[in-house]
Amino acid sequence: MEASDRQPSLKVQSAWLLFAKVVGFVFSFVLPLLVVRFLAQESVGEYRQIFQVVQNAAAILPLGVGMSAFYYLSREPERRGATIFNILIFNTIVGILAVIVLTLFPKLIGGLFHSEEITRLAPLIGLVICFWIAGSFLELVAVANQEPRFATAFIILAQFTKSALMIGAVMVFSTVESIVYAALAQSIIQTAVMLFYLRSRFPGFWRSFDLGFLREQLIYAIPYGFAGLLWTAQSDIQYYFVGYHFNSADYAVYAYGCFQFPLVTMLSESVSSVLIPRMSALQAAGDKREMIRLSARAMQKLSFFFLPIYLFLLITAQTFIVTLFTRNYERAVPIFSINLTVMLIYIWISDPIARAFRELGRYMLVWRSFVAVGLVAALYYGSRNFSLPGIIGIVVVIAFVEKFGSEIMIVRRLGVRLSDASQLSGILKTAACAIAAGIPTWLFHSFVAPTIAQAAGEFARGTLGLAKTSIVDFFSGAVVLGLCFIVFAAVYLLTASLAGVIEEEEKKSILAIVVKFRRAAGKLFGRNLETQI
Repeated sequence: MEASDRQPSLKVQSAWLLFAKVVGFVFSFVLPLLVVRFLAQESVGEYRQIFQVVQNAAAILPLGVGMSAFYYLSREPERRGATIFNILIFNTIVGILAVIVLTLFPKLIGGLFHSEEITRLAPLIGLVICFWIAGSFLELVAVANQEPRFATAFIILAQFTKSALMIGAVMVFSTVESIVYAALAQSIIQTAVMLFYLRSRFPGFWRSFDLGFLREQLIYAIPYGFAGLLWTAQSDIQYYFVGYHFNSADYAVYAYGCFQFPLVTMLSESVSSVLIPRMSALQAAGDKREMIRLSARAMQKLSFFFLPIYLFLLITAQTFIVTLFTRNYERAVPIFSINLTVMLIYIWISDPIARAFRELGRYMLVWRSFVAVGLVAALYYGSRNFSLPGIIGIVVVIAFVEKFGSEIMIVRRLGVRLSDASQLSGILKTAACAIAAGIPTWLFHSFVAPTIAQAAGEFARGTLGLAKTSIVDFFSGAVVLGLCFIVFAAVYLLTASLAGVIEEEEKKSILAIVVKFRRAAGKLFGRNLETQI
């Protein structure tokens, strides 16, 4: 499909991708709840360790070559087939290398976590990594090809098959090995769907190999890939220090303490994905002012969601962790509270801009290399002398240092002026509204919620006949979280509307959604509710 001037708007593309990720989240949300209830804590730790390795390998080994599709599909339509084929070749090679290495050297990861079970499963883990790398390109290529609706369908399909297979493995077999086999089956299915899509959208792409263009593509992508590698290392190397110096049960506590509300990363990734080709086009046209305006606009929209989520989760951290992961993981609460602060970093959109300027890729690589060395040194010391909350504190501080250094270069490259700060005034208003909502929510959670939780627990045992403590805690915790959310959301939306944070156009959009919902409800129940609007 050739690029067209009639491209979907940024808002439409982001909305489609966010919708897909929300639906995918709904499918996948049940999995961690079941894992902590069907597996022993040590097995939960091994499960988390295995998929930490899989996710990191799938992110690191392709070295960002797949992301080059965003750059070349929009700028060089005559080489679309070659772009796709080069990416497939590279991903296939690194995936096969992962299988070979983990088959020949299974203790490479098993020894790292001091786990015989992981050592035994290493060759199987290598296969999962190989197909995970291949299949993960499906979502990227659909977005890069300006087809957000197809990307939406692919994300939902992938999350549905993964959740169905892995949940089935947990409930039927309740072993770590069965979950790994389920992940392998899902990644094979996703790879098959990807190949079908590529054949339909890029006919004959396998006949487009160009060694010179492959070299050019790698030169463009690999600096960003190494920067991404360092970002992944910065984000996740903590887990390997914890896995090496603590046992599997402690690892499980730390891993769930580092749990981040999935909608945050979903929204951030959706906005970033559609901004990358847009920023690339604006940079090619030399329109830096529009790049600044668009970035500020995106940050204001992200802050509208991230700031209230941050405060709400900070207030309800104890209830949130116990409800989702049972009382066995109560030690994760301080880790969770500290780690939440990283959420604020997601407001600052920088990756789409960095990818639009080739020279910024080299700067990001050098800067993140420096930060990564500092992080490793700090974790080396901290893992021997600090408790688990101390380790996550190191990670959070380093994350803010890295973000600050990255933003300085981006601001200089775009020529941001002091007067441009006024474009971010909406973030301050949003923060004030979130704080205004947080005060009554904290009072409710501190002084009213304990009584409600006790009453809900008695209702669950007496009326519903629930006996298992983890189920009762889940029910009472869900009631408390729901009521706290109602208090927070009501105050936040009211103050945001009065402060002008919610724009008139957005209010009309919300009203239109309500009208459509009531129309659908009227048809469903045989009543015409439209006249009541």
